[in-house]
Amino acid sequence: MPHIALPDGFPGITGGFAFRPETAKPLRALAEVLLRGPSTLTSAERETIAAFVSARNDCRFCQLSHSAAAAHHLGGDDSSVDAVTRDYMSAPLSSKMKALLAIAAKVQLGGTQVTAPDVECARREGATDVEIHDAVLIAAAFCMFNRYVDGLAMVTPTDPALYDEMGRRMAHEGYLRPSRG
Repeated sequence: MPHIALPDGFPGITGGFAFRPETAKPLRALAEVLLRGPSTLTSAERETIAAFVSARNDCRFCQLSHSAAAAHHLGGDDSSVDAVTRDYMSAPLSSKMKALLAIAAKVQLGGTQVTAPDVECARREGATDVEIHDAVLIAAAFCMFNRYVDGLAMVTPTDPALYDEMGRRMAHEGYLRPSRG
């Protein structure tokens, strides 16, 4: 049960968005740029970072919805995203992606945890400064999104089909559309 009176029929963050549309607009725009905008990281990779940070923050709604979005970008295969949220170092990923996830993991703990050697490692594995920037910003943004959802105890559905549908919409329609009940 949410801590405040959110509109009925809006799962997770969409309840907060429906409650305060004026704050939803810039938050949706941020998600659109970070997860679907032009980048040398694929949308699947960026959604994986979002799901990974959300799992580390124990935000079930964001973890499941962004895992589903990543899977939809990968043609419906959720095995690699699941492997990342279980143990990213043994997941079937490039060494560059593992280095970016290591940075994201440190951002999740606190921004000052990221060190120059972490960044140098990512660069050695082929990450560009833009990719490092975006991994840090995605991790930081998802710490905020996760705390927004869980701090207000927004509705966390239990039906896996609902997350699959949310993931499909996020992957194929994006984040700028208005909330649906």
